[in-house]
Amino acid sequence: MQILNGKTIVIGVSGGIAAYKAVDVVSRLKKLGANVRVVMTRNACEFVAPLTFQSMSQNPVATEMFEPIKFEIEHISLADAADVYAIIPATANIIGKIANGIADDILTTSLMAAASRKPVLIAPAMNTNMYANPIVTENIAKLRTLGYHIAEPEKGRLACGVIGAGKLAKVDDIIDKIIELALFQTKDFAGKTVLVTAGATAEDIDPVRFITNRSTGKMGYALARAAKMRGANVVLIAVNTNLPDISGVQTIKIRAAQEMYDAVMAEAPNADIIIKAAAVGDYRAAQVSEQKHKKTDNLELELLKNPDILQELGEKYAGEKTIVGFCMETENLIENAREKLIRKRADVIVANNLNIDGAGFAGDTNVVTILDKDGSVTELEKMSKDELAHKILDKIQGSQNVPT
Repeated sequence: MQILNGKTIVIGVSGGIAAYKAVDVVSRLKKLGANVRVVMTRNACEFVAPLTFQSMSQNPVATEMFEPIKFEIEHISLADAADVYAIIPATANIIGKIANGIADDILTTSLMAAASRKPVLIAPAMNTNMYANPIVTENIAKLRTLGYHIAEPEKGRLACGVIGAGKLAKVDDIIDKIIELALFQTKDFAGKTVLVTAGATAEDIDPVRFITNRSTGKMGYALARAAKMRGANVVLIAVNTNLPDISGVQTIKIRAAQEMYDAVMAEAPNADIIIKAAAVGDYRAAQVSEQKHKKTDNLELELLKNPDILQELGEKYAGEKTIVGFCMETENLIENAREKLIRKRADVIVANNLNIDGAGFAGDTNVVTILDKDGSVTELEKMSKDELAHKILDKIQGSQNVPT
């Protein structure tokens, strides 16, 4: 995915043990297509060598204010280049300097030049007692009021052995916030509640066995992340996924199709947009055995049809809410997708062919065709599910049926 193509992200690294995690951030940003510049304090160089960041970013690393004279003043050029400036990790010391206008090294001077014009993300990481210090608390609060963005630290085991708040935010959350600040400062989904389903339902046969499918929930989670970035209030109904929770997204975890039905119908009245990305099983066992079925030559199961959630949503909310469905086909993709679009009374259907390389379950990419109720058919090339999520939201945003 090259979602950050053409964007320059400046990463400031201060002297904390979590500096090693900034290496992962730089690597991830490069894979997203960003031009990454790294600025390090002297203390940061004690934790990670500048050469490491230079290798990962493929750019020179700024560490000193008074390096040999160049044709550009480096702290100003870094500020000018930045689409987003992120401090990872931000120690108590660097937070105090920024909050009180101290600019005495390459990091603080370049940030000072950027902060009035560019979005800045601060990712604190420090000892629990330091983080709880009233001075640090006051400095962070001051930065918020000045428009700085804060990646809240987590609770956990810290390098000093203490368990508590102060652990650097998850790299996934930091990356998501940088993408949001670089691309989606205008929140086109602000004020909207988006309900997303993700994953594969499981229908028990006995205490050991169950019926399911190959969906991992990656597409639904990508949609939930993307909607959150764009300002939506997001409710995610996740079924049998093994994916990390998304910070700031309300997640309801369930297992079977009937539970999915109950959860969706409970949340739907409050939603403006409903995106049914989960793979819901069509059938369940008529009787669930209390004991494990013993192996026999043949086992016959009576199956009952599960509720058709998308169908009921269409019947109940067509014209009132934006309804988006997914379909997975192995033949006659457009014909089957169009039939589903009409029959389910959906606004948009996202269709993919399981036989196409890069499409379907489990992978990080997808290849889809998007159909809408106005008759348009949009074929998209293979791309990451995260990038595709924004394409789908663009389509929803352009729909005449989005509630205002």
